[in-house]
Amino acid sequence: MVKKIIGVMGPGKNATKVDLKNAYEIGKYSASQGFITLTGGRNDGVMDEALRGAKENGGTTIGILPSDDKTTFSKYIDIPIITNMKSARNYINVLSSDIVVVCGIDAGTSSEISLALKAEKKVILVGLEKEANIFYSKLAPSLIFVVKEYKQAIVIIKKELK
Repeated sequence: MVKKIIGVMGPGKNATKVDLKNAYEIGKYSASQGFITLTGGRNDGVMDEALRGAKENGGTTIGILPSDDKTTFSKYIDIPIITNMKSARNYINVLSSDIVVVCGIDAGTSSEISLALKAEKKVILVGLEKEANIFYSKLAPSLIFVVKEYKQAIVIIKKELK
């Protein structure tokens, strides 16, 4: 059986403490269910925390990396996929994910949300600003789930990936 992949997307250096906590807990949950955790793979922000949450709890991790600069790789990656595509890798991130969980937002994350919706992937927005939630919910009301924190995201993941 093919394992499910939880894509966790969010800001790097501009991630908040809440974004980081949500990402860590989603990674941890993913590991507990035998899912694979996928991120953009860098050693920064939401990407690193989601991978750390999964790895510290026995999970398998994938990093879809923007370049071959190994100094930027998260140490929590099991499977590094070097694209040398910079932000274009965002499409690979969402297409490879069974569900996309967004913990915080910046320009790169916004592109991942839009690409996921274009590909008709389900997206959970965790703790985003009201304006972002409204915007994305209007674009694809049947694909967007808006929650305040990781516990609510986990409930949705359980329901959607059964």
